[in-house]
Amino acid sequence: MAICVDHRAIASPSSATLVLKRTVDVIGSAVALVLLAPLFLVVAIAIRRETPGPAFFRQTRVGLRGRPFLIYKFRSMVVGAAANGSALTVGADKRITRVGAFLRKTKIDELPQLINVLAGDMSLVGPRPEVPEFVEFYSPEQRAILLSMRPGITDYAAILFRDESSLLDQERDPIAAYRYKIMPIKFMHYERYGRNIGVVNDLRIILATILMLVWQRVPSWLCREVSTAVGKPQQAGDQK
Repeated sequence: MAICVDHRAIASPSSATLVLKRTVDVIGSAVALVLLAPLFLVVAIAIRRETPGPAFFRQTRVGLRGRPFLIYKFRSMVVGAAANGSALTVGADKRITRVGAFLRKTKIDELPQLINVLAGDMSLVGPRPEVPEFVEFYSPEQRAILLSMRPGITDYAAILFRDESSLLDQERDPIAAYRYKIMPIKFMHYERYGRNIGVVNDLRIILATILMLVWQRVPSWLCREVSTAVGKPQQAGDQK
């Protein structure tokens, strides 16, 4: 079932901008999937050799205009993990396999989302898609903004919260910490991205993501931009 959304959202780039953004998504994801095919094969074999079960993990997320879709990831947990724990994953989660820990650290587990991009469920750059139960924590106004954009593989928040699982591992109540500490900051960056949707900005975020993965730290120029471009976080709402 789709999430109910007020479609009067602030993210309203021109039709030409959206067409160009989608063109970059299709070409970029198609080329990446071809180039990364050997890596996909190696990762799939490693996952299957360690634990029985599929190489890919699928989970329902909320997409553009509140439409649900199945997101693809490399499986980093034991089979059935979703039914035996929270939708949030902390750093010391015992459901994570050895191969899965490496995939999560390097973000390789996210690469199958290129399939979602090619299919049109996601974009290369955009707010990370939430699970339905967490979308409900946003106020109607916040949901209107968040769900007016196609979700993406990376964005400002994904870069800045690259160690989110480790942060949550330090909290007594990870779900409360995510809801009241992390979600408001993430939304602040989602709102900022919604005001600046464009191919040039997307390419800069993709570059920052690549540099972050190579250096294992956020590029200094992105930190400076974020510190000067955002204001006080808006608390995530409690409306259901």
